[in-house]
Amino acid sequence: MAEWLYEEGIGEARAALIEKGRIVEALVEREDAAARAGAVLQARLIQSIIPRKRGVARLISGEEVLVEPIPPKVAEGANILVEILREAIAEEGREKRAKGRVAQPGAKVHSGASLLQRLRATDIAVRPCPAHEEDRLEAHGWSELMDEAMSGNVGGEDAALRIFLTPAMILIDIDGSLPPAQLGPKGAKLSAQAIRRMGLAGSIGIDLPTMNNKDERIVAAAQIDKYLPLPFERTAVNGFGFVQIIRKRERANLMEVMREDPVLTAALALLRQAERYGNGGAVTITAASAIVDMLHKRSDWIEHLARRRGGEVTLRADAALTLAAGHVA
Repeated sequence: MAEWLYEEGIGEARAALIEKGRIVEALVEREDAAARAGAVLQARLIQSIIPRKRGVARLISGEEVLVEPIPPKVAEGANILVEILREAIAEEGREKRAKGRVAQPGAKVHSGASLLQRLRATDIAVRPCPAHEEDRLEAHGWSELMDEAMSGNVGGEDAALRIFLTPAMILIDIDGSLPPAQLGPKGAKLSAQAIRRMGLAGSIGIDLPTMNNKDERIVAAAQIDKYLPLPFERTAVNGFGFVQIIRKRERANLMEVMREDPVLTAALALLRQAERYGNGGAVTITAASAIVDMLHKRSDWIEHLARRRGGEVTLRADAALTLAAGHVA
C-alpha cells in the first residue's frame, strides 16, 4: 500500500512516496521566504514589459513576479493581487522569476500550500518520520536518490541515463550495453521513472537509441505511458529516437533544488545526519570550511539541532575535506 514518508528536518522538509518498497516520488522544500505556487499576494506593478500583456510586479516581501496577462485598466504603479502560478526557479547564471497572473475579482490574500499541506490534500496516508525513530527514508534509498539528483546519472551498465538541465528544456540521454530494440524500452522506462521520482516538469526531451522500425518505437513509447502518471503530453518517438514530454511546472524539480546551492545542500545533509547520530546528547560536525561558515551564520539551525538532541553542538572546519566528505561524531 502506498504511503508518504514525511520528515520535518532542520532547514528543509522532505517527503517520499513509497510504492512496493521503492521511492517513486521525492520532494524537498527548503526553508525560505519565496512565494509558493497557489498563493494570492499583494503586489505593485513596477514595470510594463508589453503593454496590457506582460509586466513585473513586486510583492511586499520584495520578490519580483512576472505577471501575464495584464488587464487593460491596470497601469504601471497600480496595486494588485497576484496569484502565483509557478514559483521562482534558479537556473545556471540567473534566477527565473516566479510567474503569476492578476487574481480573480473577490480573491483573498493567502499563502500557498506547504509541502505537508500538499501531501495531506492527497488521498494517500502520510507517515511522520521523526529523527528519534528508524530512518525510513534512508531504508528506501534516500541518499542514493540525492546522489542521482546531484549527478544527473541514473541506471547501470545495461541502460543508463544522463540528465541535463538547460534553460530551454530538460534533456535525457540514454546509453547502455543492450541492443537498441531492448535499450529503447528500458531507457524509456527508466526515464519515465526518473521524471516522476525527481519531479521533472516543463519541456523534457528524451533521446532514445535509434531503433529498427516503428513497432519498436511504439513499444518504447508505451513504457512512458505505463510508468509516468497523467497528466502529461508527449509526441511519438520519431525515427531518430527522440520523444518530447510536456508536464505542468509549478516549482523547482529535485535536481534544481539540490544543485542551486551545493554548500547549502551539503550543510543540510549533515544536519540530518547529526539529528540521527547515536542516542542524542553532544555531537560534533566536521566539514569543509564553507559549510561550517554557513552553519555559524545560521545559529538558529544549530540551536534547533541542540534542542532536538539535548546536547551541545560543536562545529569543526577541515580545509582538506570536500563538500561531500563531512561527518558527524
